[in-house]
Amino acid sequence: MFSNRRERRGGLGLLLLLERLMSVGNVGPVTLLTIAGQSLLYMGIINPPWQSYDVCLSGESILHFKSYRRLLLSAIEHSDDIHLYHNMVSFLFKGRTLERLFGSVKFFILLVVFTLATSLTYVGLAWAATEYFKSYSYMKKCAVGFSGVIFALKVLTTHYERSYYSQVMWFTVPSKYAVWAELLIIHILVPRASFIGHLAGILVGVAYVYGPLNGVVNAIYTTVAGPPRPSYTYAHGMTRGYTYR
Repeated sequence: MFSNRRERRGGLGLLLLLERLMSVGNVGPVTLLTIAGQSLLYMGIINPPWQSYDVCLSGESILHFKSYRRLLLSAIEHSDDIHLYHNMVSFLFKGRTLERLFGSVKFFILLVVFTLATSLTYVGLAWAATEYFKSYSYMKKCAVGFSGVIFALKVLTTHYERSYYSQVMWFTVPSKYAVWAELLIIHILVPRASFIGHLAGILVGVAYVYGPLNGVVNAIYTTVAGPPRPSYTYAHGMTRGYTYR
């Protein structure tokens, strides 16, 4: 009789992540719970009825085997503690900024939409690569991890910070090229990293900033939280008008 119970896992990456969390203040609840949930899942303290290799994302698993749960579950699994550490530290700073900007409810909706959109884009890119290069290997490549969503969030933080230059590892580059530079550098330094997964995240971020995804997130948020209420402002006892927030 076989058990689905996960082996308990630890590692240096978890200790480094804990140290980083303790050194950073004012982390929003959604950001904190997202990091805690993925960490506890990796450690085996959260014990779902699947193993990480059961839910890795590939074009084949979605288009041929219809395993749609992978569209969400693959993003919250990680291959090892260092993979988890790098993703969660990167998410920590992006989540801290964006959750403060959007509010916790809208940020949570943003994460869910970005996770699904990034996974669907990954599948689309895998299919397109298979058709263009005439190689089925792209459909079979299986990926786990939150980095695609993180790349999408990086597009947003770069857009809203509106700085002219950004630091990407050892290089200073114009901010509008920062995510593309990071995509190439990571692909060179870490060949095992999913180039298609990271590219999918960038495309989703661009679709939010410049395309229709912003409207999708806003529509869901309005459905959940209701329409924006007028916020009245006063000066010297006189009404100066109101704005929506």
